Amino acid sequence: MASKGQPVVPVVRLLHHKMCRNGEYPGSTIQRYPVEDALMKWKKPFPDYQPAFYESPHIAGKPWSDPSKDSDDFKKIKFNKLDGKVNRISYLGKYKTFDGIPQNPIGRTGIIGRGLLGRWGPNHAADPIVTRWKRTESGEIVRNQRTGLGYLQMCAIKRKDCGKWAIPGGMVDPGENVTATLKREFAEEALSMNAAPMEVEVFFKLAGKEVYRGYVDDPRNTDNAWIETLAMNFHDENGDMVGRFNFKAGSDAARVVWKDIDRNVDLYANHSTMLKQVAENLSAQW
Repeated sequence: MASKGQPVVPVVRLLHHKMCRNGEYPGSTIQRYPVEDALMKWKKPFPDYQPAFYESPHIAGKPWSDPSKDSDDFKKIKFNKLDGKVNRISYLGKYKTFDGIPQNPIGRTGIIGRGLLGRWGPNHAADPIVTRWKRTESGEIVRNQRTGLGYLQMCAIKRKDCGKWAIPGGMVDPGENVTATLKREFAEEALSMNAAPMEVEVFFKLAGKEVYRGYVDDPRNTDNAWIETLAMNFHDENGDMVGRFNFKAGSDAARVVWKDIDRNVDLYANHSTMLKQVAENLSAQW
């Protein structure tokens, strides 16, 4: 986790969401109720607001999925607490519930229910940002001619569901340490392995620096379920450790590559916010 003096993206910097408003909900034909910027916050009166209810049939009965709101087991859920092995505490602080159902702390999304997400309230994820310097064939760092700052490359996956480039992250399992999730997801999505090999274990132990914890502007978010993440940067300064990784796309990825990163790259959700912080921390070109 973050050490004393280590830069972290403040969660208050993400005061709105765009990816999860308006348009069609992913994996469905359900249209979100239109929500303009001025009406996104719950404190703004919106008497005409009539969001559709949607929950994907794929989440029903899954071990990582909560009970439906109409079941007796739903009433047993302890929101804003560590509920058994399930962490229902938000990085943003205490969230409100309405009729016993969590309310998205950022605002309206145009759809109610859980959509594609398993948990009511926060769905915790972890994002390992593995980076190295872009180098010439002779091993020199490639630099911007104007600023002199070096260019970074990140291990990026191309998501099968939307075709966008993304950090190879994923959901935290119940009772799982976030650090373990970071290694597991990287192994699964970037190496197509069920467990992290020793070189990944060593690299992740030596290199991790927290860069973000908070809300993710994810298109799967709803009024009642949303994704939050802890993102850590694992940077290989000399490029001699990550070069040994044998990339192979996992089940959720179409491709996995070393991708040049700057302000123009089109990334999934608000991953660009996290990458910008990495670039600032490493004094890299953005």
